[in-house]
Amino acid sequence: MEFKNFNQLIEKVQNDKSQKRVAVVAAQDEHTLEAVLKAKKDNIVKPILIGDKIKIQKILAELKVNLEDSSIINVEDDSEAAMKAVELIRENKADFIMKGKIQTADLLKAVVNKEKGLRTGNVISHIAMYEVPTYHKLLAITDGGMMMYPNVEEKKQIVENAVNTFVAMGYETPNVAVLSAVETINPKMPETVDADMLKQMNQRGEIKDCIVEGPISYDLTMCKESADIKGYSSPVTGDVDILIVPNITTGNILGKSLSYSANAKMAGFIVGAKVPIVLTSRGSTAEEKYLSLVLSASAVQQ
Repeated sequence: MEFKNFNQLIEKVQNDKSQKRVAVVAAQDEHTLEAVLKAKKDNIVKPILIGDKIKIQKILAELKVNLEDSSIINVEDDSEAAMKAVELIRENKADFIMKGKIQTADLLKAVVNKEKGLRTGNVISHIAMYEVPTYHKLLAITDGGMMMYPNVEEKKQIVENAVNTFVAMGYETPNVAVLSAVETINPKMPETVDADMLKQMNQRGEIKDCIVEGPISYDLTMCKESADIKGYSSPVTGDVDILIVPNITTGNILGKSLSYSANAKMAGFIVGAKVPIVLTSRGSTAEEKYLSLVLSASAVQQ
């Protein structure tokens, strides 16, 4: 299974047997609540709002929405709200987490807590998913949001995080491209060496459930015709699902290029913990937050 666009993903989540429960940390934020309430209305999620109950109820009243008192948990301290969300996950009372009006560092501190957190042993990385008008299916970029300059072992874990997420969404064998400027291995370009090592790990079965190609340039990855002209043969060319970038700067620029210059729709979340975490920026649109909820709901491990 693969998804051509976000609408197909929305339909998939709506048809799931069980509605996913999202714990919203510091939920007293209007744009966050708008996205959550739309997702609730569309049968995407069941919200559990954690935060300043008076402020939450005030925003809900302004939005002309009534929610049962039981779906609001009054915790006025942001750090305590984050710990409460993690506790709900550990007790199987929620399926994933969304950031509200809380500093990212305060939320992640609760997530990575050694005793009571949600670590899995892998690094925590960011996946941005794009619906690009000129591409035939949804396209993921990782990691342009968390890991700054990952080494090859950390890149292996970034690949595994992304592949595990795609498998949870229903993909069988996602295609992974490890991007660089060229297709040849050059010791002076460390990303080409890393890409080759990741491909070898995949071929040895150390990275499972996917096809890893690399080093490979963006044009050959996205356009099979360009790959054919250069004599580069791979099942990944023209049909990639996941782009692995060499560092956070590359991922950030590539993602924003797609959004701002190619009219792409975007959703994003954090993976590598026991559950997905919707961690959109303060400047994110309500649509981006809504689509990120859809994406996270689809990626919850069954």
